[in-house]
Amino acid sequence: MIPFSVLDLSPITQGSNARVSFQNTLDLAQHAERWGFNRYWLAEHHGMPGIASAATAVLLGYVAGGTSSIRVGAGGVMLPNHSPLVIAEQFGTLESLYPGRIDLGLGRAPGSDQATARAMRRNLQSDADEFPQDVAELMDYFSDASRRPVMAVPGAGLKVPLWILGSSLFGAQLAAQLGLPYAFASHFAPAQMMQAVDLYRARFRPSAQLDKPYVMLGFNVFAADTDEQAALLATSMQQAFVNLRSGRPGRLQPPVSGYLDALGPQERAMLDQVLSCSAIGSPQTVARQLQQFIERTGADELMITSQVFDHQARLHSYDIVGQVHAAAGAHAMA
Repeated sequence: MIPFSVLDLSPITQGSNARVSFQNTLDLAQHAERWGFNRYWLAEHHGMPGIASAATAVLLGYVAGGTSSIRVGAGGVMLPNHSPLVIAEQFGTLESLYPGRIDLGLGRAPGSDQATARAMRRNLQSDADEFPQDVAELMDYFSDASRRPVMAVPGAGLKVPLWILGSSLFGAQLAAQLGLPYAFASHFAPAQMMQAVDLYRARFRPSAQLDKPYVMLGFNVFAADTDEQAALLATSMQQAFVNLRSGRPGRLQPPVSGYLDALGPQERAMLDQVLSCSAIGSPQTVARQLQQFIERTGADELMITSQVFDHQARLHSYDIVGQVHAAAGAHAMA
């Protein structure tokens, strides 16, 4: 069985606040560590009422400090928002504090709407098209002998593992060219998943960090004791997507019985597309759907996200995934 990891947006639920979200994030990370998950990643988003992980490096330090063995990382840092030197210093600091446990996933989207992106730009000339150059600059800061006149302290020589994140062919080509592991956002943008994965594997060039292609795919899981309970849990995420696509982003809402039945055909079609990489159901259902996805894609690792309103139900969903993973591993060794 391939490794399973956790992607957390530190959701802010209706009636709650960011402080509670951060406490829940650390609690989930501690459970994930005990349940055998490989990594715990947090995503950078800005100006989103339902997502608390905007200051990603700060929150990663909180999670790494409250755990002991699970890898902790950004999935990802939206590099056009930042100076590569600042990111090198931030993640060099994290790597110095928690050696051998820090990952740095890099994306080229702003992680926000256009108005928010303009408000947080690092300078007037920031351009997402400069992403490959920014990645190369960041890699140089982490190297043993930087070619630049400025040194990242801490950062230089620490070789923090870099990942390229993407939802299109652009990231696949860049990850292949640089010889970096590739994480595809199939949990919300699956349209080009297989095309991107095939392109990445075909064009991959070995590097000092990685000698062969390594693909991690995002995957939604809403697991509960029964299929019916799991389907109800999934309606919080479904509401979030409908509200976001309607220009009404908000806090994560409680589940609503019969929500899908109340939607129009266009909204149903949108959800069927964006959430097509999902497992929703009982442990048996989730195990079958996870295995089918792994066999179809040949993924080297899955990044599991579970946007569930109730924290205890969210923990239970990940617990079920952990049990499915452990059972599959035991079966493979038998």
